[in-house]
Amino acid sequence: MAAADSPSAALRRRDLCSRGIRLAGKMRADVVDLLDAYVEQQGLDASASVAVEGVPLAAVERWDEQTGTQRLLENLAAYRAFRALLAQMLEEQREQLGEADAGLGRALAAVLLQVSAFAYHLEELLRLESRGVPGEEEDGPPPPPRLGLFEQKLRGLGVLRELAQWAVRSVRDLRQLAKPSPATGAAPALAESP
Repeated sequence: MAAADSPSAALRRRDLCSRGIRLAGKMRADVVDLLDAYVEQQGLDASASVAVEGVPLAAVERWDEQTGTQRLLENLAAYRAFRALLAQMLEEQREQLGEADAGLGRALAAVLLQVSAFAYHLEELLRLESRGVPGEEEDGPPPPPRLGLFEQKLRGLGVLRELAQWAVRSVRDLRQLAKPSPATGAAPALAESP
């Protein structure tokens, strides 16, 4: 634990948080662009209310009471789930359209890569704090059932909307982790518990 509190670890944590904030910001911008293209290409109403089972929700009660470790673990679980959901969306997109709309498929694949990179980044933050990174089998929902075409479109809309919200939450979480501790001037340790 002493290594996690050292000045060099605090600087590394702040650096990782800063890079994570930039990654999440870029990801959100790309997801919003993808969402616009997706709604148009799929012929959906952008204001449609969609609740999707298996999609992690970004909203959290008592956000300010969470420890740094809780924040990182929830983010990691969410992005691992999104990685699986986006991979399935990409597969379904290819089945539906083939090469008819390669642009949407490329944009979806690019966001999938960003989600994977961000999950890896979160794992690095957990490793910095000498925390074990949960295995893949511990996170994420089981694979969603095969749906009809319209249900697939609606699920995709819900996944992209919630992913955009998670990117906002991730920025907030990383900013909170990067804040200097008032007592020491160093970033707060992730091991704090309520």
